[in-house]
Amino acid sequence: SRSLSVRSRTRDNSSAVPAPPKKHRFTLASLRGNYQPELSRRLFRLIKSENYVINSYEAAGHERQSIATQLSEWGEQTGDDAVNELSDKLGVLLSEIGTQEEVFAQSLEDYRGVLKQIRNCESSVQPSRDHKAKIHDEINKLRYKDPTSSRISTLEQELVRAEAENLVAEAQLTNVTRSKLKEAFAAQFIAVIERADKQTVLARNGLRMLNLLDDTPVVPGETLPPFEHEREARQILLDAEEELKDWSLNIQ
Repeated sequence: SRSLSVRSRTRDNSSAVPAPPKKHRFTLASLRGNYQPELSRRLFRLIKSENYVINSYEAAGHERQSIATQLSEWGEQTGDDAVNELSDKLGVLLSEIGTQEEVFAQSLEDYRGVLKQIRNCESSVQPSRDHKAKIHDEINKLRYKDPTSSRISTLEQELVRAEAENLVAEAQLTNVTRSKLKEAFAAQFIAVIERADKQTVLARNGLRMLNLLDDTPVVPGETLPPFEHEREARQILLDAEEELKDWSLNIQ
């Protein structure tokens, strides 16, 4: 189960420097971006751009969790029992909102992986296109320079085979593109819905938590009453956890 306090996770590490968000390391493959086949170049760039988006969501999630801890620590030193208790519980909800950003980033990574399958298929088809075009060019050159060359017949037979091979490759590309495009963006949109639904759950319970705070103005010298809603605050966190656990995709 999730922690009911962010302080319990940071008490012994309050002076530590927050860890930087995970970075997606570039590989030798990414350095070859400028040498991608023409057919796969645009999708290669799109996939690379999505990498920056993923980094942004991971960073946002990490920073949200850091802010949750700062909120809790601030509330603890206010001297106000109600603010002390509720800031810590709100920190738990904020931290979970940050976690959902990180989960969403991982879902985007999965979607990105599916797009790579289309890109790889495009890359594999490019040589077939190039080979067919090269034979066609050779035939045209020979017809211009030496119309009686016996090599023209040989090249024409090669062209027939190349066109047949290319037809198979193009059909495979069409099938992979349609299938994986559907799979990739279905995964992304489902992840968007899940993130929105779960963060809505957390925000709604955050508002419930705020309703426990009495903001009636006090007069100078008045003693603040003790905070008497610890049990309700704890239950709100348990309710939020249960709602997150029971979440399921619901598309009308």
